[in-house]
Amino acid sequence: MKKIIIIFFFIVHFSMFAQDNPTPIVDNTTFIKETERDALAFAEYVDNTWMANQYNSPLYENTLEKIVNEEFSSDLLKKRLEKLSFETPFEVEYNATVERFIRLYLKTRKGDISNLMDKANYYFPLFEEFLDKYDLPLELKYLAVVESALEPNAKSSAGAKGLWQFMYHTGKQFGLNISSYVDERNDPRKSTEAACKYLKSLYNTFHDWDLVLAAYNSGPGNVSKAIRRSGGLQNYWNIRHLLPSETRGYLPAFYATFYLFEYAQEHQIFPNNAEITYYETDTLHVKKKLTFSKIIEEINIDKYLLTKLNPQYRLEIIPYSIDNKYILTLPKSLISKFVHKENRIYGMPENKKREVSKHIKTNHLNSYIVQQGDNLVKISKKFEISPNELKNWNGLQTDYIIEGQRLAVNNNQELPNNNKRNSDLSQNIKARQRESQYHAYNYETYVVQEGESLFLISKKYPDITINQIRTWNNIWGVSFVEPGTELKILTTSK
Repeated sequence: MKKIIIIFFFIVHFSMFAQDNPTPIVDNTTFIKETERDALAFAEYVDNTWMANQYNSPLYENTLEKIVNEEFSSDLLKKRLEKLSFETPFEVEYNATVERFIRLYLKTRKGDISNLMDKANYYFPLFEEFLDKYDLPLELKYLAVVESALEPNAKSSAGAKGLWQFMYHTGKQFGLNISSYVDERNDPRKSTEAACKYLKSLYNTFHDWDLVLAAYNSGPGNVSKAIRRSGGLQNYWNIRHLLPSETRGYLPAFYATFYLFEYAQEHQIFPNNAEITYYETDTLHVKKKLTFSKIIEEINIDKYLLTKLNPQYRLEIIPYSIDNKYILTLPKSLISKFVHKENRIYGMPENKKREVSKHIKTNHLNSYIVQQGDNLVKISKKFEISPNELKNWNGLQTDYIIEGQRLAVNNNQELPNNNKRNSDLSQNIKARQRESQYHAYNYETYVVQEGESLFLISKKYPDITINQIRTWNNIWGVSFVEPGTELKILTTSK
């Protein structure tokens, strides 16, 4: 019987397809052969075929048939809530407060619930994936409806953000990266996994789902205080009056939402028109820094949709990091297009690359240490270069230089030993440095005493700095020297 039904289903499906598409259906093998020369077209064919099979599967049944509205009495509501309680790990209690919330939502928020059902088509499968991974009740997906109305960029007045409304420190505690570029509290996947970890830790503390939900809203400390003030009572409804005012309505709101989603058809509530579902999207890891504008330019995706699918990127820029793998979420129909243009997308960034500095990196072969009495003109003559070259190579904006400063006096970054001209030039630089030093200075030897540092030694000589002592003795990277070490101290000739 099942085989007959399945065969009938596919006959109906393909007959409907033929009516909507007058072009004859091409044999799959023929189609593949004809499109082997076009990898992009074939990739799109595979995606479309997979999606058709996905939506025709009873695992993704999204058709809601309207039924005749029935009388909605308190007795009927009580029976339905009891049924939900039997079928889930939650103690779905019927009381006047829960009934008031349900009737209020039915009276004032039917349209809102329809819109929420549209968003749920995208977010609920993602939530269920992670809830199942952490062995949590799937009904916890309704918690995000209460927290954020399924808005990934939602922000509370207290500063909580995202679908699951994480505060800054709680988000960091459960592994969410928050930086100038990225706020993973807004990342649907990563924030959902963090919420699962948090909910699991709360359940390990309270072992009661009502108390877990209350703790998620107001913090475990407030729930613990309410339990103590009640004399040890551990039923949410018995300690509800001792909780913060917001939390008193939190659990009734959760159960009202839970009920209305589960019994939406019975109350004539239907989704309107979902923009995109979870199964219509896919992800890929970025290989370089990307801007949203570059992605839009190359694959022609709507900016609103791109932003909605990737709400975690605060500046519409996806950074790149070796340590953190950043992902880009796109409709499946555009994944193959992105991959096809990947080299172009990454090879032609929108922002210009930062210009490489023209300053010369100094080393002992191409530089000179400024001596007392030096100026740019004097140094440029000494090394047969122009003052402008000296300024450009060293990034000098003015003619001001200071004693002890190292300046590049040759525009070669390196001077290979096998290059005679460079070798002669480096020897010339060294000779002129020595000539300049010994004409202007005498030096004395200072023996380091026990407990002395370069700072203390420099204080014994007026107008001599620590950096000068380091330069004269080639002892960079240390503050203390061994007692008995002989240091050269250059002093001005009299």
